Amino acid sequence: RENFIHLCNPHLEKMQEDILYHFALGTGTHDFPTLFGDVKFVCVGGSPSRMKAFIAYIAEELGLGSPGCDYPNICAGTDRYAMYKVGPVLSVSHGMGIPSISIMLHELIKLLYHAKCSDITIIRIGTSGGIGLEPGSVVITRQSVDATFKPQLEQVVLGKTVIRSTNLDEQLAKELMQCSKEIGQFNTVIGNTMCTLDFYEGKGRLDGAICLYDEEEKLQYLRNAYESGVRNIEMESSVFAAMCNLSGVKAAVVCVTLLNRLEGDQISSPHDVLVEYQQRPQKLVGYFIKKSLGKV
Repeated sequence: RENFIHLCNPHLEKMQEDILYHFALGTGTHDFPTLFGDVKFVCVGGSPSRMKAFIAYIAEELGLGSPGCDYPNICAGTDRYAMYKVGPVLSVSHGMGIPSISIMLHELIKLLYHAKCSDITIIRIGTSGGIGLEPGSVVITRQSVDATFKPQLEQVVLGKTVIRSTNLDEQLAKELMQCSKEIGQFNTVIGNTMCTLDFYEGKGRLDGAICLYDEEEKLQYLRNAYESGVRNIEMESSVFAAMCNLSGVKAAVVCVTLLNRLEGDQISSPHDVLVEYQQRPQKLVGYFIKKSLGKV
């Protein structure tokens, strides 16, 4: 059973029914193997609208949908997360920050387990702030590091601090990098991703409501991050990597950079440029899925 989802929770076996509250799904009301048993690829991202756009894109790429086709939200019974499916691909929103994606992942991993899915690949696609990269560059994460550049997730469980690994699948990262070379449309690098606990002070920004450091201190911190191997900053990758590791799932993080943080904090690119940037992780992951299914 090496290729099946591994649940690190013996208590679940004793439950007659498992209610995935934030998905508005449950084993007593839904046939998970029938609904999700064929899933091989799960793509997750912050925005519900972006994940709906991704499922429409991948449906067209795989020849499984028609232009303008509407894809129903499987989690329509809740406003917490959105979920869409076409063929072997599941697309799920996770909101912003570690707490939000953590809740989603607990229920997603249980969903895949109850559906008896095997050989699953989960990829987070999203946006980020770059360090030392041109805006629009795509970063494939080697390791997620914390704000002190350590590749770990610190979590308090029952009052005790638990340290979990945040390494990501090295072979999967290489395969995604090769896919980007074959596409040849945008700059892509493999590097470390810093995962922070908030959007402003945690990322060393100067434009929040509170900032008690100066510009030179900020720049020195970001230069130190770059020297340690960090190429972008976001807010979800550490718990994503840790939970996928514990569940035995191949995982990757693919994020586009919307700006170079060494040159400023606010995103000033025109809207149409940002829209095209945000499509780059979708294109890369879509190509990877097509190639994995023998459709390239």
